[in-house]
Amino acid sequence: MTAGAGNQLITVQPDELKFIFELEKQSYCDLKVITYRHHTVFNAVTLQAQREYPPDMQCKDKFLLQSTIVAPHTDVDELPQDTFNKDSGKTIEECKLKVAYVSPASTQASSEDEGSKNAALSPETNATIQRLKEERDAAVRQTQQLQQELDMARRQRHSTGDSSFSFKFAVAVGVIGIMFGFILNFLFPTPSTE
Repeated sequence: MTAGAGNQLITVQPDELKFIFELEKQSYCDLKVITYRHHTVFNAVTLQAQREYPPDMQCKDKFLLQSTIVAPHTDVDELPQDTFNKDSGKTIEECKLKVAYVSPASTQASSEDEGSKNAALSPETNATIQRLKEERDAAVRQTQQLQQELDMARRQRHSTGDSSFSFKFAVAVGVIGIMFGFILNFLFPTPSTE
């Protein structure tokens, strides 16, 4: 699916996000985004754990992906709040992706079909495919963990309120150390070596 034509900002694949739906479990779906400068980004989209089944396993939600052009090397934390406001005068492209729930039983059946197709492949090829799948899953987990750590670091930075606290603390400790040294020098002078 593309978000625009001709001078589009991004291209997105797939155009429907399919999540394996299990109660009380998070589910992930890969999303490939290619920017207009041909940079490719792979995202893992997370479906939070659900407490009840949706009616008929149908999802009416859509995933909105917005894109706009910003200055090079712009930090995400420094984006103005109106970055994606349509009234700001900026070109904002939107891409709405459908969300579908897939039951674990149907994915198991399709993996069994895939297994029968893979049976015709050599053992080395099957081992390579399995290793690549494991590496992909490990990379997705690592990306998610890094994202969580980054979010936590951002929250901690914002919760302290004063980013210069550590510098002030270091200066205070230094001044106290110097004063303490003068006091010790005054109380216990070193004998002169004349």
